[in-house]
Amino acid sequence: MPDLSKIGSRDKLKPRADKEPYWQRLQAGWYVGYRPSKLGSHGTWFARAYDEDLRKYRRKALGRFGSLTGNDVFAAARKEAETFAELVESGGIQVEKLETVADACRAYLSEKPGSIAEGVFRRHVFGDPLARIKLSKLRRRHLRDWRKRLEDAPALISRSKKGDKRVKARSAATINRDMVPLRAALWRILPPGAPKTDAAWQEALKPIKGADRRRDLYLDRQERRRLLSELDTDIEPFVRALCLLPLRPGALAALNVSNFEKRTRTLTIGSDKNGVPRQISVPESIASFLSEQSKSKLPSAWLFTRSDGIPWSKDMWKGPIKKAVVASELPAQTSAYTLRHSVITDLVRGGLPILTVAQMADTSVAMIERHYGHLVRNDAEEALAQLVL
Repeated sequence: MPDLSKIGSRDKLKPRADKEPYWQRLQAGWYVGYRPSKLGSHGTWFARAYDEDLRKYRRKALGRFGSLTGNDVFAAARKEAETFAELVESGGIQVEKLETVADACRAYLSEKPGSIAEGVFRRHVFGDPLARIKLSKLRRRHLRDWRKRLEDAPALISRSKKGDKRVKARSAATINRDMVPLRAALWRILPPGAPKTDAAWQEALKPIKGADRRRDLYLDRQERRRLLSELDTDIEPFVRALCLLPLRPGALAALNVSNFEKRTRTLTIGSDKNGVPRQISVPESIASFLSEQSKSKLPSAWLFTRSDGIPWSKDMWKGPIKKAVVASELPAQTSAYTLRHSVITDLVRGGLPILTVAQMADTSVAMIERHYGHLVRNDAEEALAQLVL
C-alpha cells in the first residue's frame, strides 16, 4: 500500500486499467484514496468509509485540490476523508436527491464504479433523450424507445483513433450486456411496476433469450503454442498468462506485482467483473513464470506491460493478437477471450469440479453449466460406454 502523504510516492503510481484508486488506511474502516491522472497532471482524491448499517463501504470523490501544492494536498484530502467517514459512522450521510435517469446512473457509478458501466452510460444514456426523463415519470414506453435506439446503433469493431472506425450490427448478446448497467441503476432506485402496464418499466429491459450462445471455438495446446510463437516479444508474456490462467484479459492486465505472493504461490485478483477479490493458488511452473514477470519491479508496478511500460488494454492487445492469429493460420475469430475459454475447457475436461472452476474464473456455476456442461456430459457418456460387457 503506497504512502499517499509523500509526493514522490504518488508520482510513481500508474493509472489502473479499472480506474480504481490507490487506498491508504487512516484507521479501521476509514480510507483516503488517490487515482493518478493519465495526463500526468493532478490526480483525483477519494474517501471511503465502512457503513455498519448497510454493511458495505461508501465512497465519495473529493476532487483534485488543484489550488493546493506540496504536502497541503494530502492534508486537505485526509481532512475531507475523515469528515466523510465521521458522517458515515454517525449515520449523517443524507439520502442522495435523484430526479432523472442520468442521476440514477451517476449514483450507481458512485457506489459501484466500473469502466464497463461507465462506458455504456457515456455512449448510450447520458447523450440520449432518456437521460432527461424524470424517474417519477419513467414508463415502459420510454425504455422501449431507448432499447430500439440501442438495437439500431451499430457496434464498434475497432475504437482505434487512427483510420476509419469499423462497425457491425449489434448482436443480441451485446444488446443484453449493454442493458445490464441501466437495469441495475434503475433497480437500485425504482420499485417494479405492475406487470403488463406502462408503469412496468422493468419489462422493457428484459434480456433476449438464447442470446448467449455456447462457446465453441477452442484452441488445443498445440494451436496455442503456434499462436505464442508468432507474437511480438512484448505481448508474448501477457498472452502466455492467458493460456495458463482462467482470467478475463482485463483482470490480467490490471494485476500489480503485489498481487502475486511468491512465498505462498498465491495470486490475488482484485479487479474483475464481480468486484470481489479472489485468490488462486498456482503450481510451481506458473509461479516461476509470474516471478520472472515481477523481477526487478516495484510492488505497485504492473505485472504485464508493453515495452514502453504502459499496461495492456483492449485496444492495445487486439491488434498484436490478430496479427499473430493470421500468421499462425488459426480461425479468424480467435481473440483473447478464446484463450480464457480454452483454459476453462481444459479445466472442466480435466475433471476439476465445476464449482471450483467457477470460483477460479469469477463466474457462476450456472454460466459454467450453460457453456461447458456439454463437455461433462460427453465425458460421462464415454465413461458409461466403457462399461458395456
